[in-house]
Amino acid sequence: MNRNAMLQAVRTQGAEPWDIVVIGGGATGAGVAVDAATRGYKTLLVEREDFGKGTSSRSTKLVHGGVRYLEQGNVSLVMEALKERGLLRQNAPHLVHDLPFVVPNYSWWEAPFYGIGMKIYDLLAVKYSFGRSRILSREETLERLPTIAQEGLRGGVVYHDGQFDDTRLLIHLVMTAADHGATMLNYCAAVALERDGDGFVNGVTLNDRETGEHIPVKAKCVVNATGIFTDEVRRLAEPGAEAMVSPSQGIHLVLEKSFLRAQTAIMVPRTSDGRVLFAIPWHNHTVVGTTDTPIDAPSYEPKPLEEEIAFVLDTAGEYLSRKPTRDDILSIYVGIRPLVKAAGSDSSKTSALSRDHTIHIDGSGLLTIVGGKWTTYRHMAEDTVNHAATLGKLPDAACRTADLRIHGWSDATDLHDLQVYGSDAQAIRALAASSRELAEPLHPALPYLAAEIVWAARNEMSQTVDDALARRTRALLLNARAAIEIAPRVAKLMADELGGNDAWQQAQVESFTALAQQYLPPLAEQHPHR
Repeated sequence: MNRNAMLQAVRTQGAEPWDIVVIGGGATGAGVAVDAATRGYKTLLVEREDFGKGTSSRSTKLVHGGVRYLEQGNVSLVMEALKERGLLRQNAPHLVHDLPFVVPNYSWWEAPFYGIGMKIYDLLAVKYSFGRSRILSREETLERLPTIAQEGLRGGVVYHDGQFDDTRLLIHLVMTAADHGATMLNYCAAVALERDGDGFVNGVTLNDRETGEHIPVKAKCVVNATGIFTDEVRRLAEPGAEAMVSPSQGIHLVLEKSFLRAQTAIMVPRTSDGRVLFAIPWHNHTVVGTTDTPIDAPSYEPKPLEEEIAFVLDTAGEYLSRKPTRDDILSIYVGIRPLVKAAGSDSSKTSALSRDHTIHIDGSGLLTIVGGKWTTYRHMAEDTVNHAATLGKLPDAACRTADLRIHGWSDATDLHDLQVYGSDAQAIRALAASSRELAEPLHPALPYLAAEIVWAARNEMSQTVDDALARRTRALLLNARAAIEIAPRVAKLMADELGGNDAWQQAQVESFTALAQQYLPPLAEQHPHR
């Protein structure tokens, strides 16, 4: 993908209407663009920041049916998610894989209680099963989880779910849409909605943030897929629109691999804030989370609250033989869930709000898709495009994404640190082999080569150091201090590709360093009780 070519495609379209214009470049928006493009609809997606800058890059890294939704009685959501989980592994095996989870048991009733629950989970998965659950003895539990807290441990229940790299999947969805003719633009904001003589939305005014250019585009249907910023876009059409989204913040702590030292995850089904807690192996590190904290307003870079950090550390410490401290935190990342408000709901307890998606069409004809979760993005997109085709009077075309191979599809298992690139790994290896500089690791604590930065700038529309280190690679999430150290080198590599001068490089390093500081815990001396 080339951003200049994408921008030129928008200019070339001129006054000719697009079939569908999608606002929002996260999982939902990219999924809609893939679905629409593969049906043959002329599709444009615009994102005012980078693809996945918001919620879609900050998940728990799980493709899952949602064990906790069984307790809520939402069997239909669980069945839908289990099916979509299976389709994702089928369509992107280079990015989605099976991960065993153990629910540790410290009371006599836990093994039969959770064992029965997981058997129901197995039955609901039907042909999309990732593996059968079973009750483990104490010895089997310790074999799978050598770092689990042993005092009082009776055994465990093992079940299977999926794991992925969220932003790598997103970038490959963007590339899939582009492969099928969609025009995809990051750093291009929708600043106004245009209307026809009857007051219906029939276009968008864009502001390209790279050039400053304002571009009006026409559309037969406009889709608002902006997640946590849903209400902001809705109010471009209806300034007095009542809020649909009740935002909730969740944090994850990234620790060294040694805290888990296994390829099995821990799932704690009940915590004091009503959520489950996970400790997960991911990219040779351990990810622990999450929280569920109602917030007043969304932002692209939410900050962790001190009580959230303390909660995750304390809860993880109850289940790990080595209790993590603030000094062990390599990075903290924070995501905001775009939960849909329910009539009469208590917005102070967002853990109780539904994770189902909602499609809303307002009086101006703006179509909004909000809610849901990463695992069900494909089904959400199908539902959205079905509505958009009707709304925009588009030719009938069947959804093709149930068995559509996502860009990079590969069932190879020997790609090692380049596994997330799938079939693109060969080209990145060739790029690394072209020079000694590009073959060098960026940092001894990170699994990335210089060639990956160049690849991202050339082929994945990476425009900033933040893009490269937070979303094309996951350096910022894995180790914020290491990411800060390599920022100057990354800025130089990107400048050589994108034509940035010395001042651009300096500004990029300064901006990224300030951002990355937010991924580190506040200074320990400010919190002597930890």
